[in-house]
This record gives sequence, C-alpha cells and structure tokens, in this order.
Amino acid sequence: MKIENFHETTTATETIYEGRVINLRKDDVKLSNGHVAQREIVEHRGAICVVPVGDDGKIMLVRQFRKPAEQALLEIPAGSLEKGEDPLDCAHRELLEECGLKTAKMTPLFQCYLAPGYSSEYIYGFLAQALEQTEAQPEEDEILELESYSLKELLPMIEDGRIRDAKTICGVLLWARISGV
Repeated sequence: MKIENFHETTTATETIYEGRVINLRKDDVKLSNGHVAQREIVEHRGAICVVPVGDDGKIMLVRQFRKPAEQALLEIPAGSLEKGEDPLDCAHRELLEECGLKTAKMTPLFQCYLAPGYSSEYIYGFLAQALEQTEAQPEEDEILELESYSLKELLPMIEDGRIRDAKTICGVLLWARISGV
C-alpha cells in the first residue's frame, strides 16, 4: 500500500469531555478507501520522563499507586507538560518534584507516542546524570516512594514483569543499550 493511502479526513468532531489532564473527543472520519469510521481520541498535552542515573550507576525510580492499573507501579520519574511548557524545563521540574534531584546534565534520550491508537499523548524521554540531591517536592496528590537500582537489577525486573510501565521499560532498555550493559 502506498503511503498516500494512509490518511483520514475528519468530517465532524464532538467534544465529549474536558478535564484537567485529558480531553475526550469523537471524530467522524473518511478513510482513503472511501469508508467512514469513528475515532475516540484522548487529547493530552504531552509528557516527559527521566532516567536519573547516579554516579554509582544506579537509577532512581518512584513507586506510586496508579488508579487505572489498581496497583503501585515502579516507574522512572515523569509528568505532564504544562500548557506551553518546554519539555526540557518540565523534565527538570519533575525530577526535582518527584526525586529531589537537580542536574546540569540532561540529555534527550527518546520521543514517542504512548498509545496512538486512542491518545495524542507524546512523551519526551531524557537521561539525567551528574545528579545533586536536594529535597523532593511532590504535588499534594502524589504519594511517592523512592527506590534505586542498578541496570543489572532492573533488566530482570522488566523480564519477569515486576516493571510494567512502558516509558520505564523504554527508558531503562535504551540506557542499557547506550551504556553497553
């Protein structure tokens, strides 16, 4: 199939819900083959995540309860972009808020859509090194527990399902590849 066949034309849009973090809309679309379909789309401002690697090689993660998963998950620090916020600025802000860490060495690691089948959320992944410990400043609605692990500890945790968060898996595996583990 030629690339020009991968196109959908929106013929109508209906906003279903507008929230603090997400919006939900329903689009009527005409496909390149002439068929008509509906798409339910979660609109999201975008997000960042950070793989914070200490001088000892350990990666700082946060454990927090995630209501959609109905369990506590172990994740790299992450957060939503504020309206108009630069992803790099957001990465510094979230690293400080969640982990109490500052860094002068924040490097882009990856960018991707998290679930493009239904969501516009685009995430920017960063690598943070040369970390300086300060005091964490979590938001009121965040209860976090900080944990740190080496890559040799984290890789089996991905394989056996103890780590199930996509951004964390992506960030840790990319860091493992870059660092040669």
